[in-house]
Amino acid sequence: MTKIQRLSASLEDYLEAIYHIVDKKQAAKARDIAQRLSVNSSSVTGALQILAKKGLVNYAPYDIITLTSEGERIAQDVIHRHTTLQKFLVKILSVDKAEAEEAACKMEHVISPRIMERLVQFVKFFEKCPLGGVKWDSERGFVCKHLDTLES
Repeated sequence: MTKIQRLSASLEDYLEAIYHIVDKKQAAKARDIAQRLSVNSSSVTGALQILAKKGLVNYAPYDIITLTSEGERIAQDVIHRHTTLQKFLVKILSVDKAEAEEAACKMEHVISPRIMERLVQFVKFFEKCPLGGVKWDSERGFVCKHLDTLES
């Protein structure tokens, strides 16, 4: 997908849903997607047509649906953002899991890659520096004043 070709939050949700369904069942059907996203079948059809035109899904009416390699890459990125945000909200901010899940679903679509990378690094670092004293160093990333050296 080129930089010009952007996906809406809704289309990212479709890719994420297809990824999870395919992971579980090897292929997805429109009704599986509709059920997972709690949308009607005409919405699924419209989204699949758009995603197929963008080269992100393999789709034909009444056939199974799979992701193209680019669609899978984007879906994995959305899932990575979602998982990291949820982990941050639960582990660092002590947010209830259900609330964190809902918030992560919304945030995953709008967070910038730069902020996302910082969050990933912070979550990893926080797990290694449980006593606090974590701060951002522009040259080294997150550092812990309690530990002299940490493995990446």
